[in-house]
Amino acid sequence: MSVAKTIEQKLRNAFSPTELKVIDESHLHAGHAGARPEGESHFRVEIASGDFKGMSRVAQQRAIYAVLAEELKTDIHALALTVRS
Repeated sequence: MSVAKTIEQKLRNAFSPTELKVIDESHLHAGHAGARPEGESHFRVEIASGDFKGMSRVAQQRAIYAVLAEELKTDIHALALTVRS
């Protein structure tokens, strides 16, 4: 399974989002440190879920990082987040 699909599946399972976009921006970072030759290293995630209601921005990001902990150790070099409740 691709890294993008893994991200999408894990976030859907964890937060049941009403909106979710996983955008691979790796091509914008080709040749930079952390960029893998095969791509799928830099992502932008836009997610909306009621699960984030009442959480601070930091708490929202920590919750997402916890769900993607394994991928952040191995596959994901950069992750930009836009989170809405």
